[in-house]
Amino acid sequence: MFRKSFLPPIADLLAFEATARHASISRAAEELHLTQSAVSRQIRQLEGQLGLSLFHRVRQRVVLTDAGRVYAADVRAVLQQLSGTTQKAMAWADGGGLLNLAVLPTLGTRWLIPRLVDFAARYPDVTVNIASRHEPFDFAQVPLDAAIHFGAPHWAGAVCEYLMHEQVVPLCSPGYQQQHGIRQIQDLPSVVLLQQTTRPTQWADWFEQVGVDSAHALRGPHFEQFAMIAQAAVSGLGAALLPRFLVEIEIDSGALVELFPQALTSSDAYYLVYPESRAEAPLVRAFRDWLLAQCG
Repeated sequence: MFRKSFLPPIADLLAFEATARHASISRAAEELHLTQSAVSRQIRQLEGQLGLSLFHRVRQRVVLTDAGRVYAADVRAVLQQLSGTTQKAMAWADGGGLLNLAVLPTLGTRWLIPRLVDFAARYPDVTVNIASRHEPFDFAQVPLDAAIHFGAPHWAGAVCEYLMHEQVVPLCSPGYQQQHGIRQIQDLPSVVLLQQTTRPTQWADWFEQVGVDSAHALRGPHFEQFAMIAQAAVSGLGAALLPRFLVEIEIDSGALVELFPQALTSSDAYYLVYPESRAEAPLVRAFRDWLLAQCG
């Protein structure tokens, strides 16, 4: 149970957060469409309620105190959560719902989003918002309902539903294959190997699986996302290890050729993750069932 005496006016919190973010009362006033004196007054009111100083005043600048720095981070998180919660509530006004989803960038662009037309047809009153996330986060601190995660099925305070494993195969452009005479696996160690930053041993693991020694398995330019590596391979920069299901368009169009059928299956997998508190939420359950069906 919260105490009302501990709840400052939201206008004061907005003025404080904007000033803390900009380190400027004038810029905060401009953002909030208020006068500088109004913003200053709201900050003074907040400091009076808290009984402490949130800023040091240095000539024309304001600098957060230690207490102000901690309070600013917490206030920003609360305001973001309140904004997301309000947006959810507003979505129900049309008789639908709102699903805020975190997805790995390439998976979202190349696999999930093209399939969402089917979900939209089944649930026309539901709005799906998609954000990009690479790492696990705290659902209690972020206004998101679920996430699609690649890794192990471990996420604090959340349920992990298995979706699918990933098979990566060696590919390159037809021109690159012809230029470098890649005909057998033993030819690969002598070409440029495109590396994924988050999976630095992937080529080494693949060579070990197919029984080929390569002193150059860890060498080559690094790219952070699959989409970058795919484009680099299409452009003829080297050979890449990529999941088949993420480059179906390039394979079908002939922009990429699968060099050898031997696939590396990672011990990690894709999971739908959602907080335990949302396990029985109808919209989360509907999306989970739909997504599991898409994964076959």
